[in-house]
Amino acid sequence: MSSGIVFPRTDSSIIADDGDSLTFCSTCAFSQACLSEGMDKSALMDLHVLVEHVGPLHAGEHVFREGDAFGAIAAVRAGTVKTYMLDSDGREQVLGFHLPGEVIGLNAVHEDRYPCNAVALDTVMLCRFSFPRIAMLATRLPYLQRHLFRLMSRDIGVASLFAGDHSADERMAAFLIGFSRRLAQRGFSPRRFQLTMSRTDIANYLRQAPETVSRVLRRFERDGLVSIKQRDVEILDMARLEAMALTVLRH
Repeated sequence: MSSGIVFPRTDSSIIADDGDSLTFCSTCAFSQACLSEGMDKSALMDLHVLVEHVGPLHAGEHVFREGDAFGAIAAVRAGTVKTYMLDSDGREQVLGFHLPGEVIGLNAVHEDRYPCNAVALDTVMLCRFSFPRIAMLATRLPYLQRHLFRLMSRDIGVASLFAGDHSADERMAAFLIGFSRRLAQRGFSPRRFQLTMSRTDIANYLRQAPETVSRVLRRFERDGLVSIKQRDVEILDMARLEAMALTVLRH
């Protein structure tokens, strides 16, 4: 039996979930870092006033575009955000998919401009944080500063994840297991979830042809690893899928 909420959950209770006077909203990307400093929401009003709630954004609406001036990072509260770049011929290169509790925009810190595009794949709610002010706060809160560095290094790690010479099966297994683990960290079911991105986007991200992705998923179904109904996925054999993903995820 799967435990946890099946992703995506965009009903009114989560979209409106802003916690209360003491607690952070359920998908806050920074709550753990702040709580580790012994600070609840009431002690962090100087952080909370930095927060601008954005949304709902609907599928196809952009959070930011490549070249826009950088001044804020955004944490996903609900939905999925895709980041991508366009090459010189206008072809799209998918960089990543960002889930509730994850932060977008950190890769703009160095150049002061966003180096990619970010677009909503479904109904998306965001919290936008002024980066200069959260960076200033981080100098006073060492755990928050470490958390920011961890988020930055995670972005770098994810960007290089599929750069190696891995088989189509290993890439897809790693994608599904990585997705499952990220959802589990936020209280969603690790075994049942919806793929909110298209097969074409998944193929682009994995650096494969769309027909290869479809063929691998059919084989995974036939082998009893997963059950797939349109975009709904259920992982049936987590251990075998993790073993297959091991060479990509390396842990």
